[in-house]
Amino acid sequence: MPKIAIIGAGGFVFPLTIFRDVVAFPELRESTVSLMDIAPERLERTAAGARALAQEFDLPTVIESTTDRRESLDGADFVVVCWQVGGLEAYRTDVEIPREYGVDQPVGDTMGPGGIFRGLRTIEALKGFCADARGLCPDALVLNYANPMAINTWATYELGVEVVGLCHSVQGTSALLAAEAGVPAAECNYRAAGLNHQAWFVQFEHRGRDLLPVIRRRIYEKHVTGEAAGERSDDLYAGGNEAVRGLIMQLTGYFHSESSHHGSEYVPWFRKDAERVAEYLPRRWDYYDICCNHDEEGQNERFLAESRQRGLKPGQEYGAYIIHSLTTGQPRVIHGSVRNEGIISNLPEGCAVEVPCLVDANGVQPTVIGDLPPACAAVNRACVSVQELAVKAGLTGDRDLARAAVAMDPLTGAVCTLEEVREMVDRLFEAQAEWLPSFAR
Repeated sequence: MPKIAIIGAGGFVFPLTIFRDVVAFPELRESTVSLMDIAPERLERTAAGARALAQEFDLPTVIESTTDRRESLDGADFVVVCWQVGGLEAYRTDVEIPREYGVDQPVGDTMGPGGIFRGLRTIEALKGFCADARGLCPDALVLNYANPMAINTWATYELGVEVVGLCHSVQGTSALLAAEAGVPAAECNYRAAGLNHQAWFVQFEHRGRDLLPVIRRRIYEKHVTGEAAGERSDDLYAGGNEAVRGLIMQLTGYFHSESSHHGSEYVPWFRKDAERVAEYLPRRWDYYDICCNHDEEGQNERFLAESRQRGLKPGQEYGAYIIHSLTTGQPRVIHGSVRNEGIISNLPEGCAVEVPCLVDANGVQPTVIGDLPPACAAVNRACVSVQELAVKAGLTGDRDLARAAVAMDPLTGAVCTLEEVREMVDRLFEAQAEWLPSFAR
């Protein structure tokens, strides 16, 4: 049975969800799951929840917990990475400092100054992590859940470790599109390709019927600037309106895989000032505030109660499905971020692309897409340029490349002068110096 290391296991809820997904498969219940985090109290909270779940369902799973990364990685077959380097302390500066310069990021974990600096911090940690993994578990597959997904996945394979980046934005968006078309999501076939948080649904069918014309019509009719979006007017995550994604769909012809709030951060058109934000996104949504208000007390009790109610069955995250397919040979298709080696021909070679992948005993096998629709590729390429600069900056400790990455960011460039970018970047480096030793002067 495989050994599965979960690095960053002290996080809120998510590591326990991954553990439950794994043991939901009978073939994986005798696995060894090694939980690792640098924060002992948070680690013990997750370990206690995992042990309680195993006891509740009488599982034979071996559960280990350690603050020693090398111990956790030693002999691992699969490594789940779900850390947030710098935690909420660093995250606060990711969003608050850029906001002083007019860069308003509702999430700030993928693009923008926040996403870039989160990536730089993560690459600092990845250097040691990947060196350990190459020595202690050279054949392991890393399942990266840490944002910024494209930057982190790109840096991981540049550091010589096999990796696939995983997210649930494609699954969530496919359910939304099925609802818009009025058909059951489980009966739909779709293909999304591009970048993480910016993958384009170039195919969406129900029992052989092309639903893209229906989806375009519904999105254009319902999700309009400044108006609530029908039955989803109370959906804070979607902002009560998908006008942003609808307008991008009008531009490119295709719907992409991230919510209007989060997706509005990656392009220059929607967040130039507070009035414009309110016009396109009538309800405010800030992920940093949500993270600060997580109720960690009683987490394990709520998790167990939910598990009793739903039973042991895997959720929507791809990680456990990949582990099961690689272990048993059962074929599945997932959407994951992988190195672009001729997969999407009009995106740069070597960047991290999100595409459908067949997973079976032969490994994770990406689907060759060919060319994306031209306007879709153009939107993606603006982000790839930023990601490339961020990866190179992180791997080399080059402040000038980091500054260039922020300056080239579409949202930052829409609101900041180069002088403002320089000042903002210097302040971010000063605020985050403890997590960025490679950039020390």
